[in-house]
Amino acid sequence: MSAPNKSYDPVEVEALKPEEIERMRDEALAAFAAAGDLDTLQEAKVAHTGGASPLALANREIGALPPHAKAAAGKLVGQARGAVNKALATRQTELEAERDARVLVEEAVDVTLPHDRVPAGARHPLTTMMERVADVFVSMGYEVAEGPEVEAEWFNFDALNFGPDHPARQMQDTFFVQGADGTKDSDGGESGVVLRTHTSPVQARALLDRKAPVYIVCPGRVYRTDELDATHTPVFHQIELLAVDEGLTMADLKGTLDHMVQSLFGADMKTRLRPNFFPFTEPSAEMDMLCYVCRGDSVGNPDRPCRTCSSEGWIELGGCGMVNPRVLTACGVDPEKYSGFAFGFGIERMLMFRHNVEDMRDMVEGDVRFTRPFGMEI
Repeated sequence: MSAPNKSYDPVEVEALKPEEIERMRDEALAAFAAAGDLDTLQEAKVAHTGGASPLALANREIGALPPHAKAAAGKLVGQARGAVNKALATRQTELEAERDARVLVEEAVDVTLPHDRVPAGARHPLTTMMERVADVFVSMGYEVAEGPEVEAEWFNFDALNFGPDHPARQMQDTFFVQGADGTKDSDGGESGVVLRTHTSPVQARALLDRKAPVYIVCPGRVYRTDELDATHTPVFHQIELLAVDEGLTMADLKGTLDHMVQSLFGADMKTRLRPNFFPFTEPSAEMDMLCYVCRGDSVGNPDRPCRTCSSEGWIELGGCGMVNPRVLTACGVDPEKYSGFAFGFGIERMLMFRHNVEDMRDMVEGDVRFTRPFGMEI
């Protein structure tokens, strides 16, 4: 800063000349007007109002003037700085208003747009159906039991009274699992480990693990060497029931089947049993239920044909029967004291009946357009 000097007139100080003050002011006003955004305006603010700005430096020169000249110079510089600050505030208000208006447009939210652009998922209907059937029996006091899908051949066949030469034990019907070391049995045949072909091995495991009486329901995935088509799949689901207690008869089996069908398809549904053969039950039967579409009215009525049951009035649902005494013996249960009944059916088949699904491939292809209509049932 210059030292006080009484020999100079204010007009002789270059920075304090009126034309210089006007030039500094006009440059600041022009810079503020030319600023197109707040960042540029901030740079202009520092350049023209900061401590090193021309007007700030001119203001410092006032201290070097004689006392009688300071008032006029201070008034001149003060007016210029006041005009600059006013222009700065006005331009900043304008740019902030422009920014706010632009943000409202650029970041606007259209509340009329659909909120569910990522749709909610849906449980697979096979899972829902298995749980629904299991709940019917849980409400009757049964317990849900599970077992491994990679099963020992003894549990899958031998314990269930399948003979060594039974066709189901052939590779054209069953998936055999090769041993971890790649070896086979002593005869060069299969490894003795299979992908379970039904949920019945869970019955054998339950009888070995628990003491009678036993009341269990066994849902799960099973495997067979079928080609995938509209009515078959190599991987499907079954649910199986086992009851072992003293004094159980076919009448108990029939009453249980009636209760299940009525719970799932309606109170007026009926069942019937047709003699059949299964190695693990004796006597054995196929269970049919009354056609849930025509209720049997299409039988002998050409004017009212039914595609669902082919106008037969009944639909085959699954196999059942009294547990074979050989199975009880193999699992350590005294057949002289205890008897039991069992039945099983495919979940895919029941889903096709209940919801008119025509192609089983729709259940395994993973297309959400198939699963979503069934909803998110808990």
